[in-house]
Amino acid sequence: MSEIRVLIIEDNPLIATDIEQCLNNINFIVSGIAYDFSEALLQLEESTPDIVLMDINLGDEKDGIDIGKIIHEKYFLPFVYLTSNSDRATIERAKITRPAGYIIKPFDEKDLLAALEIALYNFSQQLSASKPDISMSQINKKLKNPLTKREFEILKAIYEGKTNQQMSELFFISVNTIKTHVGNVYTKLKVTSRTAAFAKIRSWY
Repeated sequence: MSEIRVLIIEDNPLIATDIEQCLNNINFIVSGIAYDFSEALLQLEESTPDIVLMDINLGDEKDGIDIGKIIHEKYFLPFVYLTSNSDRATIERAKITRPAGYIIKPFDEKDLLAALEIALYNFSQQLSASKPDISMSQINKKLKNPLTKREFEILKAIYEGKTNQQMSELFFISVNTIKTHVGNVYTKLKVTSRTAAFAKIRSWY
């Protein structure tokens, strides 16, 4: 898949469906939907997404903040809380898990898009701060089938946290063409997601 993969963690099926529809409308793809704590951990393990959107209140003894702690400690992933909980105590608990964003319900597509773009950008900046800039020659030394100049430009844009829509505007080409380039990059890197691409690049530096 060339779209950014989002895992939804939300105990209300109607709200989860609404979130999924919003994500589809703004050119993201839902990698899975988890309705409780246990299912969320399973989804994270079996189908690691690029970013996580999750509610805090999941109707369980364990809540979204507990999942946030696990994501922060175990997975190299940005995550955003999407919740109706805005009380000070909840926010203080949430802050400790270092979320990439905190959206208060009700929400709209613009809220989701802004939060996801900022989260992906900040995540890429955090990544860049700990690793040197990537170079086409260094990457191609590792590949049996080297990247073209355009494919490297796409990879660098992904590494910088840009969405498909942002890349479309940056390179003045259609989103579908961007998806084709992203797909080619993933094939050459032998990965299936941004998360896997980041992990592979990090292993080379």
